[in-house]
Amino acid sequence: MSSQPELAYVGLGSNLDHPVAQVRGALEALADLPGTRLVAASRLYRNPPMGPQDQPDYVNAVAALSTHLEAGELLAELQVIERARGRVRGAERWGPRRIDLDLLVYGELRIERSGLSVPHPGIAVRAFVLVPLAEIAPSLEIPTLGPIGRLLEGVDPSAVVAISDDA
Repeated sequence: MSSQPELAYVGLGSNLDHPVAQVRGALEALADLPGTRLVAASRLYRNPPMGPQDQPDYVNAVAALSTHLEAGELLAELQVIERARGRVRGAERWGPRRIDLDLLVYGELRIERSGLSVPHPGIAVRAFVLVPLAEIAPSLEIPTLGPIGRLLEGVDPSAVVAISDDA
């Protein structure tokens, strides 16, 4: 654990077994991580799958965490949450899943090592990540990529639709 907290952003997604409940449950699990505080969470959004189209729509959100965990430790904790909620790694790429947690941004760091790339390699082209991220961090500068507002200009957000709170 680091002595000073870092601000990290985590993307959440689900399209199996009551996706709204899966994402909300994962947000609760993030709030319970050691040395970590849930600072903000976006609304939930529905959007079509990125990969094979013969699967249900996804529910996505983004959470902001203030954490004393190092980036690798945080990623390991995210994977523990995924496994506890029934995520099976090694399944079809971009296929259906109960829960997916991605470490999107970790402070101002750029990290490239086996099993960990921060900022997340797909962040700049995924409207389903950028829309909820911009909701909770509209002035965020993503390391090596620039301001989130500029990244949003490069994607089509029309398929990313906010879900009402009573869903």
